[in-house]
Formats: sequence, structure tokens, C-alpha cells
Amino acid sequence: MKTASAPPVLGLRQNLSQFMLLVAVNALVGGTLGQERTVLPLLAEKEFDLSLYTSALTYILAFGLSKAAMNYFAGTLSDRFGRKPVLVAGWFVALPVPLLLIFGPDWGWIVAANVLLGISQGLTWSTTVVMKMDLVGPQQRGLAMGLNEAAGYLGVALTALVTGYIAGHYGLRPGPFLVGAAYIAVGLGMSALFVRETHHHVKLEAAQHVDSHGGAHAGLTNGQVFRLTSFTDRSLSSVSQAGLVNNLNDGLAWGLFPILFASAGLSLGEIGILAAAYPAVWGAGQLVTGAASDRWGRKWLITAGMLVQAVGLVMVAAGHGFAVWLAAAVLLGLGTAMVYPTLLAAIGDVAHPAWRARSVGIYRLWRDGGFAVGALVSGVLADLYGLPTAIAAVAGLTALSGIVVAVRMRGNDHAVR
Repeated sequence: MKTASAPPVLGLRQNLSQFMLLVAVNALVGGTLGQERTVLPLLAEKEFDLSLYTSALTYILAFGLSKAAMNYFAGTLSDRFGRKPVLVAGWFVALPVPLLLIFGPDWGWIVAANVLLGISQGLTWSTTVVMKMDLVGPQQRGLAMGLNEAAGYLGVALTALVTGYIAGHYGLRPGPFLVGAAYIAVGLGMSALFVRETHHHVKLEAAQHVDSHGGAHAGLTNGQVFRLTSFTDRSLSSVSQAGLVNNLNDGLAWGLFPILFASAGLSLGEIGILAAAYPAVWGAGQLVTGAASDRWGRKWLITAGMLVQAVGLVMVAAGHGFAVWLAAAVLLGLGTAMVYPTLLAAIGDVAHPAWRARSVGIYRLWRDGGFAVGALVSGVLADLYGLPTAIAAVAGLTALSGIVVAVRMRGNDHAVR
């Protein structure tokens, strides 16, 4: 006789085992991205002889565009077909990526690998975000996003450090990318065998939901959700532009910092430490900042975080040497930690559960579009005026984004429930 499954309940403690399983899955998602952070910028220069920054950054452009587009579809697909099928599909898309990175005979193969990696990341990372929001309900959303993003970016950091060490001792290929292949195999197995669907949790929350827009927005079309998230809602649109600028400067850090550090004579090991320090502080800091935003609110943490990032970027542009750049990486990571989980939690505060997954996907469309914008803007500026000028210009954009949040975003959306 089949035993009836227990009815869903909301809360971190009540769903702890599934929540922590999803944390582990997202650490592996981050690791598949981290396999590239130290190695690919150097691969472009040393093995493929790509001298122009704009050309070398094509892989970040490809990654950003494909991930941004797939973020948008991930929310719609997870609403239509469920969260787990989208998560598993994302891992399947990643399977060819290490092979392309290892055996690619020309740069086009590397770009193709990053198109697939972007699609995979859009499906897997977006879905782990939505599933955690589903499980915890409204009360601990900042904490949940902090744990999710901490796991992902600690995975990025650890893998950037490990692959830097492997590249320094065994070469740029194939060793670093074998780590990514192992992550993908484990992540696919965990997601297919052990992760459970969370759609029934969001239905429960929707039935209990008190809408921050006065109850008028429970059922919206995709176009209406896009306009609200991107332009018309003061908080949602502020969050979307801040996310775009945040990943614009992350794209700069990913693509150009290793080249800057190598041109200054740093070793592969030192470059690996710097490439890992930024996401490590970013990842670990979110364990604190996500929960802090539940207590203190979202707006001013986001504003301050963007300004701290701008200071870190100025230090990279104006400084020289390992010690200065390490301090700058710590500042950049701290500022990003203040912003990253708080932006996601702010989306969850405002969006109705009935269209929250779509709103998260649209926010992530804008946010990860920042990778593409960052690759283009920083690459062109670096080619024309040099690396320090490109980095300083992005620092100015980052500070301006923080000011937009301070002026436009509502200050009390986190307290509406």
C-alpha cells in the first residue's frame, strides 16, 4: 500500500536536508564556472595568441549572452514543467564543455564551450535559487540566498585556486578541465537521484501570500512581468540595473585581471590566489550579508556594496603589486557579497509567488547580460586606452549604479510580510 507523502511546509529548518542538498549542488555549479577563472584568459594569450583584449574576451561575451537568455527561459520553464527537470537538463547541457575546452584546436571551440556553459549555468543556478526560495518561504529569504550564493562562489573560488595550481605544475590543458568534468558528473547524479521537486511549496506560499502591490498582480503575462521587473517597479528595476553593473565588473575581473597580473610579472600561483581571493571573500561574506539584509533591509546594503566595489576597482587600476591587488580583491569581494544575495532577496520580497520564478529569471537576464556588456566595454576601452583606464571607467559605472539604487529603490519592501 502506497504511503501518502507529507504535505509541504515552509521554512529552512523544516526543509533542511533538501535545502543543504541544493547548497551542495550549487557549489558544484559554481565549480564548473571556476574551472575557467584562472586558466582561460591565459589560454587565450599563450596558446591561441589572441593579442587584442576584445578578441580574447569573446568567450565571456558568448557566456554572458547565452546565460542571460537562458535565465529568462529557466523561470518560465520551471513554472511550466517543474523545477527538477530544468535543473537536470542544465547538467546534461554541461557534459560536452570539458571536452571542448580540453581538445578545442582553435578559439571557436572555446567560444562554443562557453555558449553551452552559459546555457547550463542559466538553467542550473537559476533553478537552485528558485527552489531555495520555494522551500524557505518569506521569513528567511536573505539567509537562504546568502547560503546559496556563498556555496556557488566558494565553489568558484576553490576551483580557481585548484586549477591555477594544476595549470602551474601540469600545464593549461587538460588538467584544470578534468576537475570540471568531475563536478558535472557528480552534480548530474545528485540532481537526478536525490533532489526533490519544490513546485508544491510555492503553491502553498501563494495561497498564504500578502501581495506588496495590494493584491492586483497575482496573475500576470510574461510581458507584464518583464516590464515590471525591468522598468516600471522602482525596486525591481533598481535591482535589475544593479545586477547588470555588478556582473559587468565581474566580467572585467574574470577576463582582464589575470592578464593585468601576468603582465606585471606575477607567477601563475600568485595569479591563482588573486583570482580565488575575490570570489572567496564574495562567497564567504554572503553567509553574513544575506541574513543581515533580512534584519536591516535591502536598499542601503546594496548601495554600500556597489560603492565598496568601486573603491576596490580603483585600487586595482591605480595600484601595483601582489599585496595591493590582494587588498583590492578582498574589497571587491566584500562589496559583491553585500550586493549579490540581497538583490535576489529583494526580488523575492516584491514578486508574487505566482510569477516570482519568472521575475527572478528576468532579473538574472539583466544581471548576467552584464557579463556580455562588461566584455565589450572593458575590451574596447582596454584596446583603446589600456587596462587601468578600462578598470577605472568600470569603477565609475559601479559607483553610479549604487547612487541609482539610493535614489530610486523603495526602502521597506523587505518588511511587507
